[in-house]
Amino acid sequence: MRARRSRPVVVALLAVLSLALSGCAGAGTLGLPEGARIVTIAIVSNPQMEDAIELSPRFEAENPDIKLRFVSLSENEARAKITASVATGGDEFDAVMISNYETPQWARNGWLVDLDPLMAQTPGYDQDDFTPSIRNALSGPDGHMYSVPFYGESAFLMYRKDLFAQAGLTMPANPTWEQVAGFADRLTDREQNRAGICLRGKPGWGEVMAPLGAMINSFGGRWYDEQWNAQLTSPEVRRAANFYVDLVRRSGQAGAAGSGFSECGTQFSQGNTAMWFDATVAAGLLENPEESRVVGDVGYAPAPTGVDGLPSGWLYSWALAIPRTTAEKGPEQVDATWRFLSWMTSKPYQRMVGEELGWTSVPPGARKSTYEIPEYVEASQAYGPQTQAAINAADQDRPTRDPVPYTGLQFVGIPEFQDLGTRVSQQISAAIAGQQSVDEALEQAQNYAETVGESYQQQGADS
Repeated sequence: MRARRSRPVVVALLAVLSLALSGCAGAGTLGLPEGARIVTIAIVSNPQMEDAIELSPRFEAENPDIKLRFVSLSENEARAKITASVATGGDEFDAVMISNYETPQWARNGWLVDLDPLMAQTPGYDQDDFTPSIRNALSGPDGHMYSVPFYGESAFLMYRKDLFAQAGLTMPANPTWEQVAGFADRLTDREQNRAGICLRGKPGWGEVMAPLGAMINSFGGRWYDEQWNAQLTSPEVRRAANFYVDLVRRSGQAGAAGSGFSECGTQFSQGNTAMWFDATVAAGLLENPEESRVVGDVGYAPAPTGVDGLPSGWLYSWALAIPRTTAEKGPEQVDATWRFLSWMTSKPYQRMVGEELGWTSVPPGARKSTYEIPEYVEASQAYGPQTQAAINAADQDRPTRDPVPYTGLQFVGIPEFQDLGTRVSQQISAAIAGQQSVDEALEQAQNYAETVGESYQQQGADS
C-alpha cells in the first residue's frame, strides 16, 4: 500500500489548479489531441473524493482524449455553489456531486440528464448491483436514475472498546440515547482532554441537522404534520433538541459549535473522544492506520434509539450527476462526462482503491458487490455488516413515528429545506455555543418553518 501522508497537500494543490484553470478561457487545451474534451467536475472535499482525484490520472491515461478538472469544495460550499449553478442553468460544471436530497427534486425539474440510457450502453456497469435503498433514493419520479452513487451511508455509534473495558462498561447490542448519555458522562475526562462523545454542532443543514434531525425522529418528533403545520416547538422536538444540546455541552468536544463531520473525525481518530455518533462512512477513516490512532480499538453499535425503540439512523448518498447544460454542449460532452462518472462509480474502481490505497479506503455502501470482495470483507469485518444493515434498514419514506407529508430521514425533501435547514441549524449552533437557550432557538426555528409550511398549505388549498 502506497504511503498517503502528503495527500492533503497534493489534493489542495490540485483543487487550486483546477479553480485557476476553470477561470481561464481556453486554458487546459494545450497538448490535448484535436477534438479532446475537458470535463469539469464539482466535487465535495471528503477523503474518499480526494482519493478519486488522486487516482484520476489513471483515467486520463486510459482516456487521452479527456482532460479532467476538479473543483473541490467543502460540503456547505459545494451544496451552495452547485445548487446555484444548476438551478440557474450555469454551464461551468459538466458533472456535479449531489445527494439523494437534490436528485429527485432536480430530476422532477428537468435539471439533470437521465442516466438510465447511458448505464444501459455501458458494458459491465451493472446498475442492478447498486444497493436497492440507495438506488431508489437516487431515482426520479419516472423510476430512472438521475445520479449514480459514489458511496452510501447511514449512521451508527462508534465507541472506544478499550475505554469501555477500562471503565467496566458494556455497550448494549441496541443502545438507547439515555444509555449513551450515561456512558458519555462516565467517560468524559477533561484533565485528559477527552470528551465523552463527539456530536456535530457546526451550522449547516447537512452538518448539525443530520444527527439532530435523526435524533428528533427517534424521539417521535417531526418537522411538519400531515397538513404542513410546523412542529418544531412540539414536546417531542423540544425534548430531542434539549437532550442533544445538553449532552454535547456537558460531555461533548471542545468547540462543539464549530465541529462538523471532519472535525469530529479528527477528534475521534486522534483519541480525544470516547464515542462518536455519525455517518457509517467514517469507519474507513478510523480503521486506516495511516490516518487514525485508534485502529482496532473501535466498536460499532447501531444508531441509538429514542422513544418506543425508534431508530436514529439516516440514509444518504454522495452521487454524481450530469446537469442538462452539459447535454446542451452536445452528445460528445455528455459521452466524455459519463465515461468519467461510470469509471468513478464502477466495480473496477472499488478494487483499484483497495489495491492502491488500502481496503479501508474503498467507498462503502453504494454497491452490493463491494461486500463480496474477500479483501474488503476481511478489512471491514468490524463495521461492514453494520454498515449494510443500517443502510438496508433506512426508510426515508417513513422517517418518524407519526405520518408526515415529506420524505427524508435527516432532511425534509422539499426545495426550501436548504434555506430552512440552514437557518434552523444556525439557531441550534448558537444554543450549543451558549448564546441562547434551546427553547429560544426552537421558537425562532418554528417561525421559519411556519413560513415554509404556509406556502404548502396554500398550494393544497389552490389545488
